[in-house]
Amino acid sequence: MKIETAIILCAGYGKRLHPITLEVPKPLIKIKNKSLLLNTIELVASLRIKKIKLNTYYLSEQIEDFVNKLENYGKIEIIKDGQEILDTGGGIKNIMKTSKDENFLVLNPDTIWNLGYKKVILEMIEYYEYKNLNNLLMVVHKSKSYDTRFDGDFSMNNHMLSINKNCNYIYTGCQIINKAIFSSIKNKKFSMNEVWNNKIKNSTLFGFESEQKFVHLTDIEIYKKLLKNN
Repeated sequence: MKIETAIILCAGYGKRLHPITLEVPKPLIKIKNKSLLLNTIELVASLRIKKIKLNTYYLSEQIEDFVNKLENYGKIEIIKDGQEILDTGGGIKNIMKTSKDENFLVLNPDTIWNLGYKKVILEMIEYYEYKNLNNLLMVVHKSKSYDTRFDGDFSMNNHMLSINKNCNYIYTGCQIINKAIFSSIKNKKFSMNEVWNNKIKNSTLFGFESEQKFVHLTDIEIYKKLLKNN
């Protein structure tokens, strides 16, 4: 089983980054003179994944223009959410319908990815294949988060994710998933949290720990801090 397609989620409004995102979609915000989207595409390219699919909704024309001007990054296909924004789960499911692949690497561009993540993702893919999983989320201990306000999303024990009083792990915005996990969901618009919560109830949500420093463009406060420190 080889991961041949990456999905990058680019449809959101980025409301916590107002006023910047009133005019620029969040994936095109620049940190160190490079957009979040290009940063993510470069990580995918380093993994030798040749196909990228990304969704758009808010300020979609700007993202389309940006992608159309790119060269040397393989095939990048834009899948629009449509008449309404489909949320994280709906957006992913809508993209997957356009592919014959079964397994996908899914990335949020608002994490500041770097090439240090290449090793982690390759290890994730190997673990996912070896264990024959249908989901695997990259998580990081909250002590490694640049944004110290983050509460943890999950607890983790032997790669098993759960939610309890001691949630010390943050979802990084990277996951590997099989399209079959959406087979029982009939709605077009839904959050990935809904899928994860169902998996947790059945003790079938899996995590993989990253040791990388986790830098996430949460809001305007973090944006200003990143600009100041860079």
